[in-house]
Amino acid sequence: MQKNRLEAFSDGVLAIIITIMVLELKAPHGAQVSSLTPLLPSFLSYVLSFIYVGIYWNNHHHLLHTVRHVSAGILWSNLHLLFWLSLFPLATAWVGENHLAPVPTAVYGVILL
Repeated sequence: MQKNRLEAFSDGVLAIIITIMVLELKAPHGAQVSSLTPLLPSFLSYVLSFIYVGIYWNNHHHLLHTVRHVSAGILWSNLHLLFWLSLFPLATAWVGENHLAPVPTAVYGVILL
């Protein structure tokens, strides 16, 4: 397998992850700026997760530039990474809705690890 297919697949998965995270953001119920206040925890958790996904994407991009041949081990390692990254939308929504409660925050940290 050529690394271009792996890059394209990974980029697609990461794009879907970001799309799911942004779709979890809810629109405010008023026209005033103050109606954004209840959404602040969800928005901040989205920003943090977006930054982390961006860091993973950037590192993934640089890592794949060093690869000459994609082996089975690389494929499985990549799927392992994408599995954990695919949990970002769930953890992001959970932390945002529960205002940094200990259990959702711990789960978010485990997923980041």
